[in-house]
Amino acid sequence: MDEEVLKKYNKSRKISDEVLELAKKSVKKGVKLIELAEKIEGEIKKLGGGIAFPVNISINENAAHYTPDINDATELKEGNLVKVDFGVHTDGYIWDRAFSVFIGEKSNVLIEASEKAVENAVKMVKEGVKVCEISEAVEKVITELGLKPIYNLCGHGLEQYVQHAEPTIPNSENDIKTELKEGQVVAIEVFTTTGDGYVKESGQLLIYRFLNPKPVRMWEGRLIMQKAEKDFHGLPFAKRWLVDVARGAKLDIILSQLVEMNALLPYPVLREQSGALVAQTEETVIVK
Repeated sequence: MDEEVLKKYNKSRKISDEVLELAKKSVKKGVKLIELAEKIEGEIKKLGGGIAFPVNISINENAAHYTPDINDATELKEGNLVKVDFGVHTDGYIWDRAFSVFIGEKSNVLIEASEKAVENAVKMVKEGVKVCEISEAVEKVITELGLKPIYNLCGHGLEQYVQHAEPTIPNSENDIKTELKEGQVVAIEVFTTTGDGYVKESGQLLIYRFLNPKPVRMWEGRLIMQKAEKDFHGLPFAKRWLVDVARGAKLDIILSQLVEMNALLPYPVLREQSGALVAQTEETVIVK
């Protein structure tokens, strides 16, 4: 890896370390999701980092892609299993982290399983290790505790301004013989559940990403595309980040049109299909 690129990854990592500590202390009963998200995103910017994607704060059976909506009144409650997933970038070089908290409990087997699986996998990450070997180790930890991984959510590579790149690293046994290479950056991301082990898309859309420039009549639509491509660097962005452009039904209509035109890619909230609780842990690693 180029020395300048490594410096940028290290800057993202250091900022991520500080944000992680702040976020863990901030997940408490009575905290509003919008306040938590803005606090975490604000800290990333305060420390000189870029926001790689909107902070995901997914509760209970929601596994991923929930970020607070505009004027979201949701508060954290006792008994919530809360997953916080955030990313920091420096000139597009992303450091991705996620952790889980069960409000009102000091320990929870779902969280312990995801943390232990990630810890074991991170120790394995080095040049020449096969994806299938990491996946097998992850699944072993989870199933030995009587749980299931989320089979259709995976770890992934990270590249400049690309949040999900090759290689894909499933959390269950597979035949992927792809070997990790020195200088690659991978996010080991593990989801655990007591349910069926699969997520499905809900109809709720709160996060989008730029895909293609398209001719749009409404000036608000043109401005959103410009922001998506230039201001957000083609990385995922939150609906709530567009309040200076439009609000309410008008914003929903514009976003829907941009999705239909293939100008934006939506990220529906993902839920465990049987409604079971889900925990998540994620760490980023540079392959040595």
